[in-house]
Amino acid sequence: MMTVRKAVIPAAGFGTRFLPATKSQPKEMLPIVDTPTIQYVVEEAAAAGITDVLMVIGKSKRAIEEHFYRNFELEYELREQGKLALLEEVDRISHLANIHFVWQKELNGLGDAIRYGASYASGEPFAVLLGDTLVGTKNKERNITRQLIDVFEKYQASVVALEEVPHDKVNRYGIVGGDMIEPDLIKVNQLVEKPPVEEAPSNLAIAGRYVFTPEIFTEIERTPRGRNNEVQLTDAMASLLSSQSMYGLKFDGKRFDIGNKLDFLKTNIEFGLLRDDVGPGLRRFIKEIAKDL
Repeated sequence: MMTVRKAVIPAAGFGTRFLPATKSQPKEMLPIVDTPTIQYVVEEAAAAGITDVLMVIGKSKRAIEEHFYRNFELEYELREQGKLALLEEVDRISHLANIHFVWQKELNGLGDAIRYGASYASGEPFAVLLGDTLVGTKNKERNITRQLIDVFEKYQASVVALEEVPHDKVNRYGIVGGDMIEPDLIKVNQLVEKPPVEEAPSNLAIAGRYVFTPEIFTEIERTPRGRNNEVQLTDAMASLLSSQSMYGLKFDGKRFDIGNKLDFLKTNIEFGLLRDDVGPGLRRFIKEIAKDL
């Protein structure tokens, strides 16, 4: 029986929607309150039992590498100033998982980014977590990546996280069709990347979390460039369906996509409201300004 202990996190995009902020720093390093988005993603992987993470990065992404390496000068200053709680937090970041980095030479789509993980996976199944997407679930003990791994270990087949989206917005996502075989679990029979509304097989959208068998790499190699002249991961997954079963798990939570400014601001507010240190003050501030809207 194959199990999952590795993850690939694509984080190579330019983040043009956040210019000029992303001219010199990766969008994945933009903070949600006080923590970079990419750290939340790595923490999710680690909590799911992942021990090794490969980040696929590109130009101007060195800040991601530096964030997960130790900073001895900073640790020394925190220790000297007696800021031991901060020291513990900073030290924890570098021990979340064994983190490796590879540079994507050209930005040729998500499928191409995943291809860089072929030698790293070494014939093992692996998880994929998009570096600019956070996924929260109601089950605090089993995050969405852990739930996908559980499905994989039961069926020994690729599985993807799904969320219901409004029908008039299916053309923004990779969409899945299939048959319900268990509560919230679908056996996939169709995948389409950003279909026209009238051609979508359902309103179940891929939610930025996957677990793949290693055969996905063969399908990526065979996949021609598709939408936007890029190698689409959804197209490779559709090809994999011809030789392997695949499953989709409707998760009981919420996807926080920080890919645009409005959703980024909403995510900061929602996460801030949950914090004991800033939540009460933020709630009062929202009520105060709401009076003038």
